[in-house]
Amino acid sequence: MAKQPMLKFVNVARDMPEKRSAEDRRDDFQEVYHEFINKKAAEQASRCSQCGVPYCQSHCPLHNNIPDWLLMTATGRLEEAYQISQATNTFPEICGRICPQDRLCEGNCVIEQSGHGTVTIGAVEKYITDTAWDKGWVKPSTPRVERDESVGIIGAGPGGLAAADRLRALGFKVTVYDRNDRSGGLMTYGIPGFKLEKDIVMRRVKLLEDSGVEIVNNCAIGENISFADIRAKHDATVIATGVYKSRDLGGPGAGLGGIVKALDYLTASNHLNFGDKVPEIDSGELNAEGKNVVVIGGGDTAMDCVRTAIRQGAKSVKCLYRRDRANMPGSVRETQNAEEEGVEFVWLAAPKGFTGDDSVTGVMVQKMRLGAPDATGRRAPEEIEGSEYVEQANLVIKALGFEPEDLPVMWDTPELEVTRWGTVVADFNTHQTKLDDVYAIGDIVRGASLVVWAIKDGRDAADSIAKSLIGVS
Repeated sequence: MAKQPMLKFVNVARDMPEKRSAEDRRDDFQEVYHEFINKKAAEQASRCSQCGVPYCQSHCPLHNNIPDWLLMTATGRLEEAYQISQATNTFPEICGRICPQDRLCEGNCVIEQSGHGTVTIGAVEKYITDTAWDKGWVKPSTPRVERDESVGIIGAGPGGLAAADRLRALGFKVTVYDRNDRSGGLMTYGIPGFKLEKDIVMRRVKLLEDSGVEIVNNCAIGENISFADIRAKHDATVIATGVYKSRDLGGPGAGLGGIVKALDYLTASNHLNFGDKVPEIDSGELNAEGKNVVVIGGGDTAMDCVRTAIRQGAKSVKCLYRRDRANMPGSVRETQNAEEEGVEFVWLAAPKGFTGDDSVTGVMVQKMRLGAPDATGRRAPEEIEGSEYVEQANLVIKALGFEPEDLPVMWDTPELEVTRWGTVVADFNTHQTKLDDVYAIGDIVRGASLVVWAIKDGRDAADSIAKSLIGVS
């Protein structure tokens, strides 16, 4: 009788890939975790209980068939594992690196609930597809039928590229327009290399181009080409711009030099790591070297900023957040990594203004406590009277989240309906807007969200477009 390859969670402990030491990783932008070796990936995959109702799958936005590709990995059938993984996910190796698994698949693993420690789903997912690239199993799309219909996609982030991949596989002519000089959106310029090395993104972009997707970079809608011209050129149009307008922070001294936006800071750092010339880094404007840095915010973008500042050689790095550790929105894993690397978190602290003459010298901080729950159920922060103090800083980075740009005005398209928050109104199922043959996906509909949700939206919108144009999906 064959030996049971799975259900080993009772005897085999959860294990993550080896993590580089904090001292080593402070000096570069390489990824934090090493790869699993084949034996370790199979061992960790074998811990899966193969439960009848896989909560890991139901809590994944893409509904990835996780139990099946874990079984394939545990039994050495890696090419089949890859085929199952990529059937539902356009970028499995990227999701394996940057998805908040602790809040999605791994956080809902059945054996985690029984106290045995979750299966390391993300690390195995990353291993499967990295192996597939190494073995040459990842191939450009080869449509069975080339179609005459064309689709224009505005935005080369995860949602736009996922839609392009799926549409191209169905034989459509696909053109992606993006205002940046490289494709990938926030995967390229917003997420630092220590979480997602850029060659991982660039090889996916090249695969799409090799599949026949046309990508037009340095193309800003409303400047280089109009939205009306794109609609006239294509049978369907997808809006996948993301949300790039940074939330601002007022108070005394808010306009001082040395107070910068998180996205500007991260984009400059990523350009430098591509080998680009970045004047704002050379001038020190977006360079933390030798400075006392304060980052304001508690989400994943704030974690990216504090860890980038460490790598740039900051004198000190502090993160201010108005709630406590238990109520911060950022990844627990990223917070731990940041602390290991030397970041100091100042909990229950809210900025009230800034000190300095021409350039910032400090952040005026108000100490907080948590009161009654607000409308979302989270305990609302309240000021502690008489607890103000100044936190020394000569570089302040605002990581307060992102909002939509005013697309109807930017694109001279007042008929494009948006919500009171500025997000585009689109049908939840089909992703079609109120404009004929115009669809919208990702953050520009949802508000700032996860890469995995943008991928799902892109794939679903592609299916809706195919059904609309040719009657199949």
